[in-house]
Amino acid sequence: MPHPNAPSRDELVDAAAKLVPLLRSRALWIDEHRRLPDDVIEAIEDSGLLKMQVPAQYGGYESDIRAYVDVLAEVARGNSSVAFCLSVYASLGWMTGLWPDEALDEVYTDPQVRVSGTTAPTGTARRVEGGYVLNGSWGFNSGVLHSQWKINVALPEDDRTGPPVPLFCLVPVADLRIKDDWYTTGLRGSGSVTTVAEDVFVPEHRVITGADFYQSGGKSLANAAKPAYGVPVLVTTNAIQIGQLLGAARYALSAFLERLPGRPMTYTDYPSQREAPLTHLQVGEAALLIEDAENRAHRFADTIAGKTERNEPWSTDERVASRVQIGWIAQQCRKAVDILAQAGGGSSIHQDVPLTRIQRDLHAATLHAMITPGVNVELYGRSLCGLEPNSAYL
Repeated sequence: MPHPNAPSRDELVDAAAKLVPLLRSRALWIDEHRRLPDDVIEAIEDSGLLKMQVPAQYGGYESDIRAYVDVLAEVARGNSSVAFCLSVYASLGWMTGLWPDEALDEVYTDPQVRVSGTTAPTGTARRVEGGYVLNGSWGFNSGVLHSQWKINVALPEDDRTGPPVPLFCLVPVADLRIKDDWYTTGLRGSGSVTTVAEDVFVPEHRVITGADFYQSGGKSLANAAKPAYGVPVLVTTNAIQIGQLLGAARYALSAFLERLPGRPMTYTDYPSQREAPLTHLQVGEAALLIEDAENRAHRFADTIAGKTERNEPWSTDERVASRVQIGWIAQQCRKAVDILAQAGGGSSIHQDVPLTRIQRDLHAATLHAMITPGVNVELYGRSLCGLEPNSAYL
């Protein structure tokens, strides 16, 4: 449950809506410079949205999942790269609440703290007195250029007892080397560069195991009694990610409709595209896809809220069913935006027209390994056929 002194969901959504004009005005700069500008970061800090994922004992709001969905959808109506970064800060910031309280005391000293990271184990950790020495390279670190902390996952070098158990390490971004390699066609402003660790010491209290991470075995005594931290990590974080997909699709629909009046339908007898039955079919189908995706997202958020309130455990089937939600919503949103981009005509490829930029950004988002529709739908179908999941990421 949200902290009683936290802003309401409507107040948080309103704060996000106030960011939209600035985010739209900075869209071309964001794409060109492949990062978020300082005035956008300052506006995000002033909005209070970064406190949504911060534990209450550190002055945070502990917002519910529905608030994340609605807030990030509103931010994405301004700019997808900004929304993607905020979804990462929300997801990884919430994940951080699983670490021991000693680590949380370090991370949450800054009320505007931003945590980024990835969960791919592409590094190694060597056991030393008092902790581990971390080495490795991690790609796709969205938002890291404006983060103070990062979660890096590594495999232990000295584990010879069986399959290695990944270690999740909280590391100051200042201890890492940034490799400027983010040159992409979508989500260009997310600044998802590669980070490199070269003999970085990580004290023991800033390391938890993959078992602790994925099986809701949080090490924070202060957060242990909160039902929200008993929800499987990937259920919570996938739900948080959904909002930025919905908002992008909503923005595409509104951007298309704003350009519609007075536009001719070239090489046809229709003096206005708005009068053409084809346009009506395209807009109707796109809108229904978006409405269905939004309704599914809200049902999913309400399901999480209900189970959290009742403090119920999550079965394997429920975890699988939760993971497919983001995949199916991503597919609906992507299809809607593809329809609108096709209907937008040749003039929509100009840089100052948002429609094809939204399409590129949404395509990039749906390629994320945890969002990819095909993988998630296959996992769900496998479960319905009575087979065990072929993924540990539940």
